[in-house]
Amino acid sequence: MNGAQLLHASAVALDGAGVLILGASGRGKSSLALRLMALGADLVADDRVWVVSRGAALIARAPDETLGLIEVRGVGILRMRHLDEVALALAVDLDLASEQRLPPLRRSILHGVAVPLISGAGHPVLAEAIVAWLRAEEREGGA
Repeated sequence: MNGAQLLHASAVALDGAGVLILGASGRGKSSLALRLMALGADLVADDRVWVVSRGAALIARAPDETLGLIEVRGVGILRMRHLDEVALALAVDLDLASEQRLPPLRRSILHGVAVPLISGAGHPVLAEAIVAWLRAEEREGGA
């Protein structure tokens, strides 16, 4: 992909909104993707994600060789229903923790485009919080 960046990440889409899941190896990117898929999300990419800017949007897609595949530790590699690409609405960083009850708005910037960022490390109901954030009619304060 011309001008794209390959990230060690996973991505899912819920109701047309993309979620980029970032974090070091072993942090639970695929596990969070699976939990979000159990809550109705579709797989976009697992383990590696191409991200490219298209106008004011960031677009995520899987590399061709892993399209539709997700690794489930202790189970194997599964072929899943998937989307070819999605515009990102949110980034989640599993390396970052927030001790604040109502954190300030944070953003991740890729290719000069800002996306709201949730600090996900240690969050006890992270998947449910992401679904609620994506479906919220209004958001105050931080992501």
